[in-house]
Order: sequence, then structure tokens, then C-alpha cells
Amino acid sequence: MLTAIHPKLPMRDKAATREFYIHRLGFNEFGSMDHPAYLMVEKDQVQIHFFGFPGLDPKENYGQVYIRTDNIDELYRSLLDRHISIHPNGPLENKPWGQREFSVLDPDHNLLTFGQKI
Repeated sequence: MLTAIHPKLPMRDKAATREFYIHRLGFNEFGSMDHPAYLMVEKDQVQIHFFGFPGLDPKENYGQVYIRTDNIDELYRSLLDRHISIHPNGPLENKPWGQREFSVLDPDHNLLTFGQKI
């Protein structure tokens, strides 16, 4: 019965979130509603929604999402080529749980971990 999941993450500034996801990570904005405190982005089969949280302290934000990919090495190289900062504790590596992963932080410190089965 379940068909998809679309995580909702906090954002302090819609313009900054839009800039990061669309212009840096290559997502597209979708939806017909341009609400000042809500944003929806998608890339391939992945959708992420954001809700306004202007008082968010990024250092206390524990928002996280795990995104599976079928070509992690190419994705990693493309982000490096665009000068996207890789999380200092999340460089591309094979994990003992059978995934090849890396992580980045968005402007609000939502952790995006990308993974592919080894």
C-alpha cells in the first residue's frame, strides 16, 4: 500500500534553501503553491519538502535524510566539481554495513547522506 516517502525538513530561509538545493545540488522546484514558508524540491525519484522554521538553531538541528543512488562515485565527483562541501565526518567510503556513503550539510545543517549498496 505505501508508495513513497517525502521527508519534511526545517528551513530558516526559503531563498537560501532554494539556492542550495536547486542551484548547487541540481534539484528542481515543483508544486503550484508559492507559500513563503514551504518549499518542495525533486530530483529523479526523490522529493524533499521544507517547512519554515525561522528560529531554528542550525547547531541544534538533527534533521537527516538518507538518499539512495545507483552511481555514488559519479554523484560524489559531481558535487566536488561544484565545490559542495562534504561533511568532515562523511567522506565517500565503504561502510561495514554494506553501503558506500558520503554526507553533506545544507544551510540549516540538515544532514543529507547518499548511499549505494556495495
